[in-house]
Amino acid sequence: MASKAWPYEEARKLLKRWPDGKPGGEPMIFETGYGPSGLPHIGTFNEVLRTTFVRRAYEELTGGAPTRLIAFSDDMDGLRKVPDNVPEQEMLAQYLGQPLTRIPDPFGSHESFAHHNNAMLRHFLDRFGFDYEFLSATECYASGRFDEILRSVLRNWDGVMGVMLPTLREERRQTYSPVLPVSPSSGRVLQVPVEVVDAEAGMIAFDDEEGRVEQTVFGGQAKLQWKVDWAARWVALGVDYEMAGKDLIDSVTQSSKIARVLGGRPPEGFNYEMFLDEKGEKISKSKGNGLSLDEWLRYGSEPSLAFYIYREPKKAKSLHLGLIPRAVDEYWQFRGNYADQPIEQKLGNPVHHIHNGKVPGPRSLPLTYGLLLNLVSLPGIHDKETAWRFVQRYAPETSASTHAELDELIGLAVNYARDFVVPTLKRRPPTETEATALRDLDDELAKLPADADGEAIQNIVFEVGKRHPFESLRGWFQALYETLLGSSQGPRMGSFIALYGIDNSRRLIAEALESEPT
Repeated sequence: MASKAWPYEEARKLLKRWPDGKPGGEPMIFETGYGPSGLPHIGTFNEVLRTTFVRRAYEELTGGAPTRLIAFSDDMDGLRKVPDNVPEQEMLAQYLGQPLTRIPDPFGSHESFAHHNNAMLRHFLDRFGFDYEFLSATECYASGRFDEILRSVLRNWDGVMGVMLPTLREERRQTYSPVLPVSPSSGRVLQVPVEVVDAEAGMIAFDDEEGRVEQTVFGGQAKLQWKVDWAARWVALGVDYEMAGKDLIDSVTQSSKIARVLGGRPPEGFNYEMFLDEKGEKISKSKGNGLSLDEWLRYGSEPSLAFYIYREPKKAKSLHLGLIPRAVDEYWQFRGNYADQPIEQKLGNPVHHIHNGKVPGPRSLPLTYGLLLNLVSLPGIHDKETAWRFVQRYAPETSASTHAELDELIGLAVNYARDFVVPTLKRRPPTETEATALRDLDDELAKLPADADGEAIQNIVFEVGKRHPFESLRGWFQALYETLLGSSQGPRMGSFIALYGIDNSRRLIAEALESEPT
């Protein structure tokens, strides 16, 4: 109740919303929405994960009060533009304006484009074991589940228009309608003025491509305009909590007003900042400039992704592959600290929320992802089996069968090094001063036993650096990284030399000295 961790702060909003619990012991309803007009990306996944953090926090605060999470797909929306990152562009262009569930799947594997993207979303959620109920807008409209809320919109037409019209440009006001009919002739979702003929019967009139039409809004023959749709969904489904991106602040405001017009109560929630790509641009499904879940999981662990998503939800953050090594290592740092922390710090530790209060062992790994990257980036160690031989010499108690998370991390590091690190490495020749220092370091390493630990080696590396005219020890370590590893930054050298082996490290020094200008 006192923790400042953001999931608890959000969950306490729900305690204020229903101080005595929901009437009749009904579950607290959490919702997250998804527009399947493009391929899902981590920004989509992020909203479900963060909502789940709040859901679990609420359950913790209430001792297990019932909850439900609805993952809602706006799959009856008309296709506005063809996404850049899907096949069959010309074919899709022929279906502009059609409901997404009536557009053929360009991948050829599902009933429609929306069904394909919905399946990908569910695959995302299932991989992380989310407990959720998937709802399709098309099914809700077609089955009659939304009939009563549609009728309520028609009854409260003037009130809904009174909320929306002041927010629109004059030109848009002339054609705006809370209801979007589906044309009986073209099948397109129409943005046209609509007249309410009979609210109770659900009858409307409008002009489509072939003239005046009078038809029902029921049975999937119409859907609601975006902000009205959101509000209607909250009321129809009894949603208590839904978060949204900062770009939807105005939409939340208008939809909340409409929910009240419809006799409902808008949900609690907060506005999170958006993820940005490497160029600082907002991630977009249609541009395909974001990461897919598969891309992150090729190079980073599932907990590292959850860790990155958990932190600072109200701060704009980049989301690209270059962040993965640090995210992995920071996750393990927080996991290692967890067991010894007092309860107030545990409740604020991201791993508490990632693992739902059941943080697994082991508490730490014998080496970092960053150190593994330096190892597997070296010539001859570009595969998992070879890397394991070095790791087992460094940490003899480990094995692939007994240390599954370390085994996974080695494989991820091999992938990352091969795809992103190795192509950029270029060892430069040492300067005269650096070459003298490297010879000195080689002499000192030659005196050490083969099993010298990383701390002892680190002390020697420090001492050698101090004996030579570098402007700072930082300059000495940078020289080691650039001449031995081919990178401008690198690991703790003592740990690296202990992992790679003294003899192998001395060979690196010899190779560097051979490249020294004469």
